[in-house]
Amino acid sequence: MNDSWIVRKKTKPIFVGDVGVGGNHPISIQSMTNTNTADVQATVGQIEDLQAAGADIVRVSVPDEECAAAFKKIKKAVSIPLVADIHFDYKIALLVADSADCLRINPGNIGKADKVKQIIQAAKDNNVPIRIGVNAGSLEKDLQKKYGEPNSDALVESALRHVEILDKHDFQNFKLSLKASNIKMTVESYRKFSKLLDQPLHLGITESGSYRAGSVKSSIGLGLLLADGIGDTIRISLASDPVDEIKIGWDILKSLNLRSRGIRIIACPSCSRQNFNVIEVVNELENRFEGISEDLEVAIIGCYVNGPGESKAADVGLTGGPSNLLYVDGSPLKKVSNEKLVDTIEDQVREKLESRKVSNIIVKG
Repeated sequence: MNDSWIVRKKTKPIFVGDVGVGGNHPISIQSMTNTNTADVQATVGQIEDLQAAGADIVRVSVPDEECAAAFKKIKKAVSIPLVADIHFDYKIALLVADSADCLRINPGNIGKADKVKQIIQAAKDNNVPIRIGVNAGSLEKDLQKKYGEPNSDALVESALRHVEILDKHDFQNFKLSLKASNIKMTVESYRKFSKLLDQPLHLGITESGSYRAGSVKSSIGLGLLLADGIGDTIRISLASDPVDEIKIGWDILKSLNLRSRGIRIIACPSCSRQNFNVIEVVNELENRFEGISEDLEVAIIGCYVNGPGESKAADVGLTGGPSNLLYVDGSPLKKVSNEKLVDTIEDQVREKLESRKVSNIIVKG
């Protein structure tokens, strides 16, 4: 789904496994496991949960050789592309380069240029991309001294420094991130860098905080950048269940009409005019629709002020009143009692989705 008011910058596409990042490919959503990577079963289980929630890519931390061996087993057990997250020890990157779909490194903490060179060569040999991850919290010491404190210019200079290393070794199969926990610094960094290079950009507000605060910070920061047409893949960094990161990521992209997945519920905030408990109905419907990935819009409006207009515009709509009225495809279908609201809407949504499947089969046949 595309909205004409957002014109994405055309970047050079790369592939993380079978997921295209950049170019005309959809903005992908990713998260990171927080299990002990050495626990293969637990990590595979979490990756499968993330994939079921709508993740396109999953990143896995690989801090030591034990985890590197586990990573190879994990990769064989899952179908979603995996990014190996490497810090400090370049040898770990060399160990997993033949199984990872992407290597995430921060050259600032890898060390000497020769170590970075070996990672680049391993990526070349295995035809896997690299993500250069620049973070405000781990800038090179000379940049910290030069700028006094992290700022957008320091992040951009760090990123360009790493790009220069990749260019020196004729390596263009990479994407970048320039993250800070500060929204202004992050947005400024991406805006400045986006004007300089056409490589794909991985967006995120790093260490954004708890579920609620982090979701708000990420929505504001990423929303500003995405509305500018900047960004090819996103990660919502929350101190919460990684599945929440995927859900919030989808909500952000759906809100901007950049991608669509699952049931989109339009609901009024409710007031004394409501003729049924809007909040209870919406919460229950969200729970029942959790596992649905097909795109459908449902409007739940508590009274007749905005109800008919919103209900007519949705695939399935409900307008509250003395007699609650159910709409399907823009037309009123039937009256529904308060006691049967949730069941009736759920039945209608599932019936509509089933009819779509049948129609698609007939068309393809």
